[in-house]
Amino acid sequence: MEKIGTLLVKDSGLSSLALDEALKAQIASGDLIGEILKKNREVDEIDVLQALGRQYGIEVRKALPADIKTDFTERVSISFLKQHKIVPIISAEEQFIAINDPGVFQPLDDLRDILSPLVLGTVLVPSQHILNAINFAYDMTQTSADEVMQDIDDEDPERLFSEIEEIGDLLDDTSDSPVIRLVNLMFSQAVRDNASDIHIEPYQNSLKIRQRLDGILYDMLSPPKHVQSALISRVKIMAKLNIAEKRLPQDGRIELKVANREIDIRVSTLPTAFGERVVLRLLRKSSVLISLTDLGMPEDRFVPFSKAIKNPNGIVLVTGPTGSGKTTTLYAALSAINNTDINIITIEDPIEYRISGIGQVQVNPKIDLTFASGLRSIVRQDPDVILVGEIRDTETAEIAIQSALTGHLVFSTLHTNDSAGAITRLRDMGIEAFLIASSVNAVLAQRLVRIICPKCKEEYDAPPEMLQMIGVGLEESHNRKAYRGRGCAQCHHTGYKGRCGIYELMLMTQDMKELILHTSDANQIKRRAVDNGMITLQRDGAMKVLQGTTTVEEVYRVSQS
Repeated sequence: MEKIGTLLVKDSGLSSLALDEALKAQIASGDLIGEILKKNREVDEIDVLQALGRQYGIEVRKALPADIKTDFTERVSISFLKQHKIVPIISAEEQFIAINDPGVFQPLDDLRDILSPLVLGTVLVPSQHILNAINFAYDMTQTSADEVMQDIDDEDPERLFSEIEEIGDLLDDTSDSPVIRLVNLMFSQAVRDNASDIHIEPYQNSLKIRQRLDGILYDMLSPPKHVQSALISRVKIMAKLNIAEKRLPQDGRIELKVANREIDIRVSTLPTAFGERVVLRLLRKSSVLISLTDLGMPEDRFVPFSKAIKNPNGIVLVTGPTGSGKTTTLYAALSAINNTDINIITIEDPIEYRISGIGQVQVNPKIDLTFASGLRSIVRQDPDVILVGEIRDTETAEIAIQSALTGHLVFSTLHTNDSAGAITRLRDMGIEAFLIASSVNAVLAQRLVRIICPKCKEEYDAPPEMLQMIGVGLEESHNRKAYRGRGCAQCHHTGYKGRCGIYELMLMTQDMKELILHTSDANQIKRRAVDNGMITLQRDGAMKVLQGTTTVEEVYRVSQS
């Protein structure tokens, strides 16, 4: 039998020198040669598997089928499969055991005994695909909420206090406590559905759990009312909050792992007439930072916005309601200008993405670290670019504007309906018109609209009056087709899957600055900006409707003032 190192030199372009170095390392550590070469990035996992396949005469596959049966989950523990990186793949077309290491003879025999009388061959598969298949199988077969809720009666409070010191995977949790299982089910379902928030809402005679998908709340579970206290206590224990304090709002966080995905959960409790209301914001630690080009901003706004964020000083504001993607846009802008020759410092609440090479400060009102006090200290850190998570008060606004006027580039967000409203908001905070005109470079207003599900997308004749609701003229709407989603399993029968941005960019030209010196009326400012060529939020949304990206109803929902 040829050695694996020799096979890799022959088939994978591995150099003899790299192999010799790995062999020396193997003598010192005792690790497998394939693992050492992968660690040194000399070969990929698939190269090692192909060499092992030739050694042992086993077929190698780069992926696994998506539609697999999950009957085996009742007979085999998830920890056994994860430990040995093996999983039975049983589908309509084929059946085999996927393995990552041909040397797992005993676990392989044990699994075959459990699954007897099925006769299953073996296939070598990359480890991540095996783990994904295991997580999929056990997540799909999690005990249904109804079954869990039938088991809940008088829960022993002591069982809720099981500590979660490490980030253990929820799918590995074998707790027999119905409340713990219900909470685990709630989190795993939300992660599987890509929900951004979970709401636990108590009412007089009922308890409702809802999740936010693509910006819209949907019913998730309706546990019996008597579960309320134990369920909320369990969440508060996980967030290390005071479970005895039910009269005051509390904030905390939970770190979890669900199906190998690390999740950071922000927890907020609020006392109501019928018990504590809990809102959980789910942040995925593995979320990839979106680049400026990936935001989907049309060219006529992308080019001037890119220019505005590269100015040496001034303020760039992003406006919109909560959950409209303002922070994502600002992070994308920071990433676009982030390099070693400039000093970037941010003050945020909370820090949603960690960016290498940028100093990020977390607001903490308990120790009087507010946006205003933090910003005052940041200015003394010799920054070139400052990101202020949100301008909430006059003090923060004043410091931000003074920073912009003294040679810093400042990024921040405001809660206003459109770009012109940002000027009115600053004036309401007591900022003088000449300071706004001198410091603000650009204001970007944005919303997120849901994208029509590509799986169930269909064409239909849109009534002209419907298109006119979003500002499409009579001539433009004549004989125009529109699109909608019928609803399918892929999109949870909503007709939508994913979201994209619609944008309105107001540039502070000389003409606009002169107008701002004379008026703070948002309507006048907006009219002048449109006369100067600004594309409004509604117009951008209408363009996306005519392109077949989203629906009339969706644009109307997010763009009506």
